[in-house]
Amino acid sequence: MLQQKIRVVIVDDSAFMRKSLSMMLEGDDSISIIGTARDGIEGYELVKKEKPDIVTLDIEMPRMDGLTALKKIMKDCPTSVLMVSSLTTEGADATLKALEYGAVDFISKEMSFVSINIAKIKDDLIRKVKSIVFHKRSVERIKRIQSNLTSKKTSVSDLANYSKSIPPSDYRAIAIGISTGGPLSLQKVIPKINGKIKVPVFIVQHMPPHFTKSLAERLNSLSELEVKEAENGDKIENGHVYIAPGGFHMFVKNGTGNVPVIKLSDQPSDTLHRPSVDVMVDSVVDFYGKRALGIIMTGMGKDGFNGIAKLKGLGGTCIAQDEESCVVYGMPKAVVDAGYADAILSLEEIPKIINKVFAK
Repeated sequence: MLQQKIRVVIVDDSAFMRKSLSMMLEGDDSISIIGTARDGIEGYELVKKEKPDIVTLDIEMPRMDGLTALKKIMKDCPTSVLMVSSLTTEGADATLKALEYGAVDFISKEMSFVSINIAKIKDDLIRKVKSIVFHKRSVERIKRIQSNLTSKKTSVSDLANYSKSIPPSDYRAIAIGISTGGPLSLQKVIPKINGKIKVPVFIVQHMPPHFTKSLAERLNSLSELEVKEAENGDKIENGHVYIAPGGFHMFVKNGTGNVPVIKLSDQPSDTLHRPSVDVMVDSVVDFYGKRALGIIMTGMGKDGFNGIAKLKGLGGTCIAQDEESCVVYGMPKAVVDAGYADAILSLEEIPKIINKVFAK
């Protein structure tokens, strides 16, 4: 049976951007551009009329900006939205607001259209569009099957066989890896963690510079825990959350007097992502051993898989986010399929388990 094409609407005030995005996306036979719009008003009307699978939406546009259009789309004709964002501090702040309002992810203007590495950019854009839409279709299909055949097991109901808790242990650290859909997901987890937990939390969220700092500041304003973008030489403290900065890998090392500190580096240079979940988890496991708790959340690909494999090889524990609450079920699926997940939890369940185990 032929796969239904992904129907895309592009909203941008730049004719060059509209053309560039169209050419990139239609380079894949499974994607069809069903319409383009020059501003938020046209975009909103087009989305309402055509009901696409996904929308690319610029932020700064005349007549109606992207954030206003996004709120109207989510209210009247909700669909998956991919923001087209500027890689500035202002662009990062606006993008985080868009993700709070319901956008699932973003692409950056500068990297997408002024880069010599255009082939990789095109591949990343197509991968994001396909992963987001195919996951959405998969979850909708599973829900339909469950509603029609409640007695029949499906991939989601099979997860009931997994524990909803984790083994008791003398945990000393939490390492979280997350990507597509991460900022909003983290806002549903980190602010709900009790400020009394007595371990540090290390997070790698795939994001460029400026974005990780804005994310850390936003989470800090909402949380009992102290949340910050990690800096080189930071002394690691319990009850603090360290987010790896865009463009740098994050390591845990022994500092002066055997005090654990953060080390940042642009090496290794051959990883798909920088920061890399694998690099961070590997370092956390080297430092804390099996007493680290690994948590793999929504995201494309399998970054974090090798680090979790190392943790499990030492007898450590891993939580994976469940399929239904993911924006893209890639990174968690990799560890679930390998049998590395000790518990598969929803966004709501993850902070509850952390509080139960750590905030005693």
